[in-house]
Amino acid sequence: MILRQFLHKDPVGISYLFGCGGRAAGAVVDPVGKIEPYLRAAEEAGMRIHFVIDTHIHADHLSAGRQLAEATGAEYLLAAHADVSFPFKGARDEEVLPLGNVAVTALHTPGHTPEHICLLVSDRTRADEPWLVLTGHTLMVGDLGRTELAVSAEQGARDLFHSVRRLRALPDYVEVLPGAYAGSVCGRRLSGMPWSTIGFERRHNEAFRIEDEAEFIRFMLAEIPPAPPEATALRAANSGVTVAAA
Repeated sequence: MILRQFLHKDPVGISYLFGCGGRAAGAVVDPVGKIEPYLRAAEEAGMRIHFVIDTHIHADHLSAGRQLAEATGAEYLLAAHADVSFPFKGARDEEVLPLGNVAVTALHTPGHTPEHICLLVSDRTRADEPWLVLTGHTLMVGDLGRTELAVSAEQGARDLFHSVRRLRALPDYVEVLPGAYAGSVCGRRLSGMPWSTIGFERRHNEAFRIEDEAEFIRFMLAEIPPAPPEATALRAANSGVTVAAA
């Protein structure tokens, strides 16, 4: 398996190119900014981009997903029930996306947003067990994603509690590749480390290890940071909706 990580500073976020080198089949996840770095990385790795995936409808930046998909002929993918105004490939919960010898299982993990998905990845040349999970803004290193950008904070926290239980059930060795790191507006206690493991987060991520639902909701509703000033407009733009100027 080939994996490339792209760390962004403005806005703070992480994108990925990964896939099967032997079959030259790749995917890009949560692309931000200019598309040329992804095109160049795919060319250097000898991979064709089959899927461009946004883990959710972002509220902290403009997605480059549709532009990249159009430029490469890839399918643009969101969760099947994503509420957007343009055509896309909808991924159902536990649907497996084929990338040569790499298998990608979409997991519906609402909470940060209702349509959020994580991507559980296996390299079948090594093992059928999952190797890593791309967690977007559901699970990040040191914290979980804020819950009030698309629904009420409490409803988002209730949804996130069940999503977290699902991720916490993964084996300790599964690597966590998040969609953001320290400095992102989408979390509170984020580490500057851009990757981790399920086992380490289970032990040292305070929010991730809470097993009581009421306690979890209280924790997530405490100290909610101010919303990004353009969050509503950015989420609307990424949904294909034009917001009229005030």
